[in-house]
This record gives sequence, C-alpha cells and structure tokens, in this order.
Amino acid sequence: MKILMVGSGGREHSLLWKLAQSPQNPLLYAAPGNAGMAQIATCISIGVTEIASLVEFALQERIDLTLVGPEVPLTLGIVDEFESRGLKIFGARRDAAMIEGSKSFAKNLMRKYRIPSGDYEVLDDPKKARAYLEKVGAPIVVKADGLAAGKGAIVCPTLEAAHEAIGMIMEERVFGDAGAQVVIEEYLTGEEASFLAFTDGKTVLPMASSQDHKPIYDHDQGPNTGGMGAYSPAPVVTDAVHQKIMERVMLPAVRGMAAEGHPYKGVLYAGLMIKDGEPRVLEFNARFGDPEAQPLVVRMGSDLIPVLEAVIAERLHEATIEWRSEPTVCVVMASGGYPGQYEKGKVISGLDEAASVPGVVIFHAGTTLKNGKVVTDGGRVLNVTGIGKDIRQAIATAYQGVKKIYWEGVHYRNDIGKKALDRMVG
Repeated sequence: MKILMVGSGGREHSLLWKLAQSPQNPLLYAAPGNAGMAQIATCISIGVTEIASLVEFALQERIDLTLVGPEVPLTLGIVDEFESRGLKIFGARRDAAMIEGSKSFAKNLMRKYRIPSGDYEVLDDPKKARAYLEKVGAPIVVKADGLAAGKGAIVCPTLEAAHEAIGMIMEERVFGDAGAQVVIEEYLTGEEASFLAFTDGKTVLPMASSQDHKPIYDHDQGPNTGGMGAYSPAPVVTDAVHQKIMERVMLPAVRGMAAEGHPYKGVLYAGLMIKDGEPRVLEFNARFGDPEAQPLVVRMGSDLIPVLEAVIAERLHEATIEWRSEPTVCVVMASGGYPGQYEKGKVISGLDEAASVPGVVIFHAGTTLKNGKVVTDGGRVLNVTGIGKDIRQAIATAYQGVKKIYWEGVHYRNDIGKKALDRMVG
C-alpha cells in the first residue's frame, strides 16, 4: 500500500509516524516533507499548493491513499481535484473546508444551527468596524475572516488595542486578503480545549480531548502563534462536558453542513472555551490540529489507516479507536523571534540524545538537511512529545527531551501542561 502525506510540519510528521506503525506496512511518501519525515518516507519536492503536480505524482506512482495535513490545500480544493481523477484522498472538500477558510461562514453556520458561541458582527469597512468597536467596547476579539496560519485572531483587552487590530488587519493587510473582512467577536472567558473528531458526513467518531497553548510566552502572555504546545487528555473536558460537546457542537455542525449542501468528510476540529462546564465554540478547523495531533497520535492505540478508509467510504459507523490511558505532552521548540521575524539555517544539536530519553518522541516541523546536518527551516521547528503514567510524569519526560536539544535563539514555553497539573492537584 502506498500513502502520500501532503505537508511539512509537526502534525504531518506525527501522522506519518503513526502510519509507519501500521500492520499494513505502507510505503510512505511526503510532499514536501521535512528532515524528520525523510527518515520514514520518501520526500518529494512538491509544495502543498501545487495541486496539479500532486495529482500527477499520485497517478504516476499509483498512490492508494493521500492524507492532507494543512488547511490551505483543502480550501484550494485538493480533495475535489483528487476525487475527480479517481484518487482516494482523506480531507474536507473545498466547500466543506470553508468552515475554516471563512470565519464569517463558520459563525453564520453556528448562529443558524444554534451551536453555542460568542456574539459577533462581520464587517468589510474599517470605518464601520471602528464604529462597531465604539458601540460594543472592550475586551473584544478581532479576527481576520480568512486563513492566517492560526495568527489571525487578536484578543484586545482595550479599545485602543482593538483599533490597532483593525488597522493591522484591514488597512495594513498584515494577513493579506484574509483581512478584507473582519469578524468582531465577543470575548469569551474560561479554559480553552480542543475537540477533534473524524466524520464521514453522518457519523462522528471523537478523538481523545486535548488542549493547545496559543500565546508565545509562559502564562499565556504575548501574541498568538500556531500553537506552542499541547497535551492530551484535557481534564477540563469531563465526561459530562464531552457529551455536551458532541450533542451541542459536533453533531449539529456536521448535520448543519449537510443541510447546507456542504457534506463534511475528514477531521472536524472545534476550538472551545469551557466555563462552568459549558462549552462555547471559538472556531472550527477543517483538519487535524497542530500541535494537538502530536500528543493525540502518540496516545492512539489502534491502526489509523482503517479509520481514514472508513471516513472516505462513508462507513465510519463500523470504525473504533483505542486510546492509551497514559497522558501525553508536546512542547513546541521555536525559532527566536517567532511568530514575527526569525532566522533560518541554525544547526540543531542534541536530537539523538533527546530521542534516547524513554517515553520521548520527536516530531520535526520546520527542519531541513544542509550539508548532512539538521538545521532550522521555519518558525515552529520541533515538537518534543513525552508520555507518562500521569500528567506530571508526561510533562517531566517532554522537558527532559527538550533540555537536550539546542540551537542558537531557541525558544519554548516552560509551562505546557501546567493547567492539567493544577486541575489534578487542585
């Protein structure tokens, strides 16, 4: 069996790592891949948005299954294109990926199908946006409507900060065309959690719970990033909360998408704010979370391939997933300066020593090979994932691995998993 992984980040490396363990012993390819993925797959120098070239490669190599990691190719219609050529591919079609590609589309869907979320307004004129801000006040959240690599949501504690956000997004266009419209949204309080599920458009098969850490610095300070670490399970998602998320969020979203003529197949990800046991949706994503996929796949006890195939064949009701009871913690190691400007090409040392720590798995994100050495090639560089008998041990294991790795300017948070630990001891 030949499988093609589209993407080059830590999420894609973790999924490839999981696929490599399948008893089906698949032959793996990655486009474009990274230095870590090259150890278990043949890397092909085709970018994630070069859809015609990816289709040609899949046809030429007789790829049996393609798995799409990032959101951009999904919103560009990679799934539609592959399916039109008779190729088997896992991911949301273009019209379904709109649930992530347009925040206004997602918010309108939530309003129509009564999925709990914050109040909001969609605006395409900076003057009107500023007038609306004056009406509603702060704190408030200003979001670029389109895709912004996880960085398009700006939490504004003051009106001054909110006006700055409007200027950045709509006038300076720091996120490009994604900022042509903004969604100005109620600021929700509570504890964040990520809830990912497989769906074939009818059945929803939830994954274990997880929690991401968006801000760059400890104690959730500083600007938002694509994610600085994650852990699974998230204690804030109790059994009762899990049931509410399924009944009030995931099932209505999948049914709503079908009713709107956009049947949703793939992974549906709900970013949630949970307060007093009540979940409200911050955002939907149309793919595996990054870095949530990393701790999740390490906990996944069963083969991933049958689940992917069940989604594609629309027989997900026949599939099950086993989860290891031990918690996992993933710490993202980033380039100095991320999420702003950063330098590439820094030589990374200590990878072998870190990988030899019992319970540590290292997933590469922004890495490449240069003169036989692994060097930095992105903002988020490595995802060091630890598993332990409890959350305290999983945290200690992950950071034991982190501390063995170095490159000039390396940055990481020191408090990944602390919220789970506080709940355990509290």
